[in-house]
Amino acid sequence: MAGENILIVEDEEDIAELLQYNLMRQGYKAEAVGTGEEGLQLCRELMPDLLILDLMLPGLSGLDVCRKLKDDPGSAVVPVIMLTAKGEEEDIIAGFEAGADDYVTKPFRPKVLLARVKALLRRGAASRLNSSEELVFESIRIHLGRHEVFGDGKKIDLTHTEFRILHFLTSRPGWVFTRGQIVKAVHGDDYPVTGRSIDVQIAALRRKMGSAGDHITTVRGVGYKMGE
Repeated sequence: MAGENILIVEDEEDIAELLQYNLMRQGYKAEAVGTGEEGLQLCRELMPDLLILDLMLPGLSGLDVCRKLKDDPGSAVVPVIMLTAKGEEEDIIAGFEAGADDYVTKPFRPKVLLARVKALLRRGAASRLNSSEELVFESIRIHLGRHEVFGDGKKIDLTHTEFRILHFLTSRPGWVFTRGQIVKAVHGDDYPVTGRSIDVQIAALRRKMGSAGDHITTVRGVGYKMGE
């Protein structure tokens, strides 16, 4: 598993050095920069296996860096862990909406962060294997590798989290999932994100998808499913 290239974008030198030390002890290659602009440029040049990104950076913020990377098909595949002192639910939701794959709040335990790194690298490897996958359900077409969604023949622009929710539901048509199961499938275990955020994102999905969004069915008292 070890040996992957990890880029750290963190303006606090002591934290950047702590991250580098612990990652390199595990056999990873780790490089650190201190500004959002440097991080964006170096990420596009190196195409690391994973990016650890601070939210509050001088100049370009971590949210902006993440959005720019995820909006570019060339760098959208790079998994992003946001590492920040901002731990309110609204901040976490904003991070996921910007395209973060994981969200860790400061202060953090290095062992916990390393476990998140390993899990995300495994997930990223599995996603790359399925990058040519295309899901079709009724009038909905989803291409995982290109991160594209079409409904009723029209391209639909979704946030990173909306895309992952739709992909999860569409890959298991007819199955009913609770809000907690959807959070776990999209973000993993132990996330301080409530079911309310799933309701908000499902509502946004339906609105953006128009008539194709009618295929996302609410199962009262349980959760959601794809199809009647």
